[in-house]
Amino acid sequence: MLLKSCCIYSTGVFSILVLISGIVLALSNVFPHFLQSVVEKEVVLKNGTEAFEAWENPPAPIYMQFYFFNLTNPLEVLDGDRPAVVEIGPYTYREYRPMEQVDFHDNGTKVASVNTKTYIFQRNMSRGPESELIRTVNIPAMTVMEQFKDNLIMANLISSYMKGTGEGLFTTHTVGELLWGYEDGLLKALKTLKPDLDDVFGLFYKNNASNDGEYVFFTGQQNYKDFARVDTWNSESTLSWWTSDECNMINGTNGASFHPVITKNETLYMFSSDLCRSLYALYEEDVTVKGIPGYRFSPPSEVFANKTLNPANAGFCVPADNCLGSGVLNVSPCKQGAPIIMSSPHFYQADEKYVQDVFGMKPQKEQHQTTIDIHPLTGIILQAAKRLQVNVFVEQIPTFSQTGNARTVILPVVYLNESVVIDDTSARKLQKIIVEQNVVVNIPFMLIGLGIILGGVFMFLMCRQKVPGSTEAERQPLISS
Repeated sequence: MLLKSCCIYSTGVFSILVLISGIVLALSNVFPHFLQSVVEKEVVLKNGTEAFEAWENPPAPIYMQFYFFNLTNPLEVLDGDRPAVVEIGPYTYREYRPMEQVDFHDNGTKVASVNTKTYIFQRNMSRGPESELIRTVNIPAMTVMEQFKDNLIMANLISSYMKGTGEGLFTTHTVGELLWGYEDGLLKALKTLKPDLDDVFGLFYKNNASNDGEYVFFTGQQNYKDFARVDTWNSESTLSWWTSDECNMINGTNGASFHPVITKNETLYMFSSDLCRSLYALYEEDVTVKGIPGYRFSPPSEVFANKTLNPANAGFCVPADNCLGSGVLNVSPCKQGAPIIMSSPHFYQADEKYVQDVFGMKPQKEQHQTTIDIHPLTGIILQAAKRLQVNVFVEQIPTFSQTGNARTVILPVVYLNESVVIDDTSARKLQKIIVEQNVVVNIPFMLIGLGIILGGVFMFLMCRQKVPGSTEAERQPLISS
């Protein structure tokens, strides 16, 4: 009897200890913190790690889609009417972007590399062939006219050449020519005066099978939050195109990778050489991609707001007194002086003025917003879509009759959608990690459950135990004689 009572009371004590342990562990978050510390040490740009392999050669297929805006009323625009455009696309390319010339620095705390990008046309995923014709603004001509509008002699020479060749404010070329380059007659003529001038023009000329310069990244070895963060680009730690130190900062990663253990209240910084600036994204909502939970981040409207709404953006006014409205960015300083204006597709999040200035603009959040869906523990990108629009600043230039009576307008040329979705193999690996994560994180609650069950067993045994002071004789049934 003594041994039996001892076992019962031991069960009770053990249940209390297990229950208290589970509660303490749950409140202290020991296991989540342990799991996070393990991930922080594993996600490092170091030979032999999965993080390095995925960074060096991304396993998920990346696609670049181009949507052109075909101008339907060129003569009316020259008479001062509002431009009317029709969106044509997509023209889809498979993008390969391995990191090459990888070289580790400073005892493995930094790594240098170039990000070579190659684009292969995907006819089966495209509206039509690359040979389809698009009518749009004559960007080389508009660039030249803007650059020489105050030089009367050069302006007259250029204007005479354009009249003689029939070249005007608008031009028609194939999709392939507009993207990857064509020999331009006006640039070729100017090359005789400026031998260093390139006579080939394309929106992404020299961007295929090439890179945008050398990056030096932090590996995350010393601090997990520095994983893949850009230290220098083309040997520079800052930019030089803008008029404030803040706007010239190179912040964050290159947008292809992010550090592990991401929280909802975090700000994700990225540097985009396409935009010639850094930007940031904020948490928007929870998402699920291929059964994997993630956080969606996207750039808020403040990123591209004008200096009135966001004083920090004053440095993007180039020159200093030439500020555009919200939602557009003048990148001519980093595009060899070409009057290129960047925005979101269809002027999403831009001033309504830009939407109304061009007939055919229909901004929609679902189609035109830039988004990044990230698994918060590992920092792995589950799904992403970078969406940018290339526009040209068009205006009437009195010294060039080719501009007619054109109104001042930011005319859209093309927008791109660079997208990626996690591949099935990587998704399966991540799902296994999630299962392990759930087991580890739920250990305290398992202990609490076990403690409750043992406590129930203890109470049951106590109820079954003999009543204290009773004797065997008292428990015998009465036998009538």
